[in-house]
Amino acid sequence: MYSKPANIFPVAEKQTVEASWATIPNKDQLAILALSRLVDFWQMAGLQSYMIHQLRSFDPMLPEATISHQAGILQGSFTAAQIVTSILWGRAADKPALGRKNVLLTGLIGTGISCIGVGFAETFWQAAVWRMLGGAINGTVGAARTMVAECVEKKYHSRAFLLLPVAFNVANILGPVVGGLLVHPATRFSSTFGRNSTYGGATGVAWMMKYPFALPSLLCTFLLFSEAALVIMYLRETLPAARLRQGKNSFFLEMWHGIIGIFRPSTNQGYLPVDPSPTTYDQDKKDELDSLANPHNEKTLLPKPPQALPFKRIWTPNVLCTLLSIAIFDFHMGAFSSLWPIFLSTSRASSTPISKRTPFHFTGGLAFHPATIGASLAVLGLVGLALQLLLYPTATARHGLLRCFRAALFLFPAAYALAPYLALLPSSTPAPAPASGMWVWAGICAVLTLQVAARTFALPASIVLLNNAAPHPSVLATVHGVGQSVSTAGRTVGPVVAGYWNGRGLEIGRVGLAWWAVAGVSAVGCGASFWVRDGSGHEILLEGEGEERNEGGGG
Repeated sequence: MYSKPANIFPVAEKQTVEASWATIPNKDQLAILALSRLVDFWQMAGLQSYMIHQLRSFDPMLPEATISHQAGILQGSFTAAQIVTSILWGRAADKPALGRKNVLLTGLIGTGISCIGVGFAETFWQAAVWRMLGGAINGTVGAARTMVAECVEKKYHSRAFLLLPVAFNVANILGPVVGGLLVHPATRFSSTFGRNSTYGGATGVAWMMKYPFALPSLLCTFLLFSEAALVIMYLRETLPAARLRQGKNSFFLEMWHGIIGIFRPSTNQGYLPVDPSPTTYDQDKKDELDSLANPHNEKTLLPKPPQALPFKRIWTPNVLCTLLSIAIFDFHMGAFSSLWPIFLSTSRASSTPISKRTPFHFTGGLAFHPATIGASLAVLGLVGLALQLLLYPTATARHGLLRCFRAALFLFPAAYALAPYLALLPSSTPAPAPASGMWVWAGICAVLTLQVAARTFALPASIVLLNNAAPHPSVLATVHGVGQSVSTAGRTVGPVVAGYWNGRGLEIGRVGLAWWAVAGVSAVGCGASFWVRDGSGHEILLEGEGEERNEGGGG
């Protein structure tokens, strides 16, 4: 006769535990997932700081308007491919044969390879093709968001999902700064890589001199490959069916748990989950032990096959409204990420009498160099990081997720409408030298504070709202894949359209044309947000699920 063994994978009792950073579970898993977002966006943020200068190096004779169009295409080529492939990667992540972890791993390695191609590109179209290939294989966002949702209980989601935008902002700080510093290494670090240098010899390091923008791309590849190694060794699969198919944890993961177990109190040995739902890793282990201990239990011997919601049934009204709001949000976010470095690097306008200017008829940018552009983008990341860590959790707890999301959207039109007027602020240097001085940087900080404050609340809230809009847990990765597809569609169309608007504006002497058009689009998004509601993540019950809920006490 079999008796039920003691549970060596203790499950936390159901009790009210305050959601905080100290009590959030699975911190190691969340850290790896946050790092995947950091290195993934690093390669995008780093490119922004020198993209215009790399495009000019392909053909120095091209006019500013053409460079603007090319920048929009280069920005959009990465995300254009994701429009097609994100849904496919989301569906693949929901399949036991592949799972979330392998989708994430494939995206990291493939994107790293594409960065090498961009760094050594010799023409605009070569760079665009490599960016498109990198986007096509990149399904990291949807996989990472799904795994974050499955690592912790719903009450921790507002904090857990915040880690992804925090990583986004850290990449926004470091990526542009480091990327801007590493371009033209043979010139910037001439004593090390240039002619008659330590490593360059008499002629300098040949590949650095021929490909002056390759070094920051190679750094991106190194970071992506390093994160891929962490994923292979330490990240656990969160899709139960895929985990059973793939077998036991890797040797490195078991070794890691053994090491950290030495430093744990004896009463808390082993991995301690906080969510007793059947989707967690340790509950699955518990069920396996129960099955071995109770071989005559028909329910454990003959488990029901997992049910999946058909793809055609995921399109609920709330899913569609949430996707619409996300599409508009990502359109103007993509437009801003393209317009901002273009505007900062655009040549300053020649001196024009103030009497001939109108509030809407002026042109010129700030003529910043790559390193200065990187510094301005770092300001954007620093402000966002501070707001996300200090203000977001408190505000959402007090006012609610949906209310904060809607309020934040109203800050975007103001930021975009004011941005072009930075070209009119008094500078301590005359044109055509780069603009500088207290007024210029004060204006930059003011515009970025508005934009980043809005993004601080809107970005993590949009992720949580999309996660909660999923009509059934079996299609969670699919919904996030669709969301990434819609998001990348916005971020693809945004830079291309904004680049066209900006080129037209420069041609007619109205540098603010693109900015004011983007402000109008963001205003439409404010209205669309009132159709979105915060769902439960399980609104559709499949056959037998109603009875299971009743047996479990209605949970």
